[in-house]
Amino acid sequence: MKKNKNWPKALLLSLSVSLASGSVFADQYSDAAEKWLSQEFSKSSISQDEQMKELSWFTEAAKPFRGMSINVASETIATHEYESKVLAKAFEEITGIKVTHDLIQEGDVVEKLQTQMQSGRNIYDAYINDSDLIGTHFRYGKVVPISDMMKGDGKDYTLPTLDLNDFIGLDFTKGPDGKLYQLPDQQFANLYWFRADWFARADLKKQFKDIYGYELGVPKNWSAYEDIAEFFSVHVKEIDGERVYGHMDYGKKDPSLGWRFTDAWFSMAGAGDPGLPNGLPVDEWGIRVEGCKPVGSSVERGGATNGPAAVYATTKYVDWLRKYAPPQAQGMTFSEAGPVPAQGNIAQQIFWYTAFTASMTKEGLPVVNADGTPKWRMAPSPKGPYWQEGMKLGYQDAGSWTFLNSTPDDRRLAAWLYAQFTVSKTVSLKKTLVGLTPIRESDINSEVMTAEAPKLGGLVEFYRSPARTQWTPTGTNVPDYPKLAQLWWQYIAEAANGEKSPQEALNGLAAAQDKVLKRLERAGVQGDCGPELNAKRDADYWLSQPGSPKAKLANEKPQGETVAYEDLLKSWKQSAN
Repeated sequence: MKKNKNWPKALLLSLSVSLASGSVFADQYSDAAEKWLSQEFSKSSISQDEQMKELSWFTEAAKPFRGMSINVASETIATHEYESKVLAKAFEEITGIKVTHDLIQEGDVVEKLQTQMQSGRNIYDAYINDSDLIGTHFRYGKVVPISDMMKGDGKDYTLPTLDLNDFIGLDFTKGPDGKLYQLPDQQFANLYWFRADWFARADLKKQFKDIYGYELGVPKNWSAYEDIAEFFSVHVKEIDGERVYGHMDYGKKDPSLGWRFTDAWFSMAGAGDPGLPNGLPVDEWGIRVEGCKPVGSSVERGGATNGPAAVYATTKYVDWLRKYAPPQAQGMTFSEAGPVPAQGNIAQQIFWYTAFTASMTKEGLPVVNADGTPKWRMAPSPKGPYWQEGMKLGYQDAGSWTFLNSTPDDRRLAAWLYAQFTVSKTVSLKKTLVGLTPIRESDINSEVMTAEAPKLGGLVEFYRSPARTQWTPTGTNVPDYPKLAQLWWQYIAEAANGEKSPQEALNGLAAAQDKVLKRLERAGVQGDCGPELNAKRDADYWLSQPGSPKAKLANEKPQGETVAYEDLLKSWKQSAN
């Protein structure tokens, strides 16, 4: 067996004892651990000695499952590609458990999960499933809560250094009962994105101030965002001989059109109530709860899905798409629109996922300087006129490990070991550097991330700031994410293509959501936290009550406000101290 001179004596002694007894640390596993540690996981927020202890633990804990083959599934993003191609192989060599980590489309992940929940037939031994389904998971009783597993049959298979307090997204994966249902594996937020190099140009700054009367900078409200969108699309039009646009979005009738809205578009406008991680009693979907019972999404039942704030938000989505985005954007899906800002002719985007960071920093792109630093920056999204202090401000995806009670116990526990391996401190920093989807405080605050920060356009500064807590996934008000999420794109498309007005489209959506809630109520399968719809009342009654749904504002376009990006970064640092 090879010995690393940096290993502590106590660990070397334990290895020797293990070898002598013919137990866990056979040469193949210890050699594999050392190889992976030196070649792949050299960057970590913990020491090499601590990393080796973690790998030693995985080898020992995996002994009862050695030789087993397990299957897990996740959506296809860079972080999960790294897990599938690299971490699964490392885990097999270190533990003797073979993992097939399938990469499939996000919709397919939900479909497989749903099929397994309904049929009781084991399809996958674990899923990396968005925490958006937390309301579904805690109500149906089909998921094995992580907290129960850690105290129960998974106690001996739970990494002593898992350190749950180090995870930044645990609030997203807890039910109203306080139980942890899922374990975050990756996170990314939707933020504001802009061309910092253009915003810094003296000629453009002067032209903007001459027209609008205030400084060109990071927009603090939707009024400023709209002014900047108009400025670049209508007044500037060309930069260096190329047509430019002040906005980017997508509008094709496709399931991804629903994500544009369920991923907290209404919350940015201010449609829901204050409360983190999600508004209470009315959340960013417009669903009202009493206690933990959903009671309606239409204004007539106390919801806000078709209220004035939601109508305002949808109207702005449609108007900006038509007036200020490239003409082809109206026929694009999410995946088609995502790469467009990197092509160099978009000035800003109000709703941009940080998961695109890695692809936007590649050498040779029009939006990257010769030294590898980006010409763009990311910042908090601007607030709509209905937004109030204490509300969430945007969406944060939290793909999280999820285990179903239909999975045989031994397969579930073996998959639990793999899940912990993919988020362990030994590997998490390297995974963060690959996919730029951080989950641990220790990784975010590491010296390695400090060194990377200049090339990441504000990602590190955002995740180190207190502002990040205002970006959250779909919450527990949504009782059946798969059933309800599929409604959104169909109704939003009616507004996007001009078939119906925003109000008409949202009236249809609210009615459809209430119909699903009523069906769940009648089925009675969600226990004490299942839907129990309010009787319909005149909309004016609810609009005159405090909170959401909110009555229409007399002025939905207040004065535009901006802030210099440098001042924004300073305010973050001051708030963090």
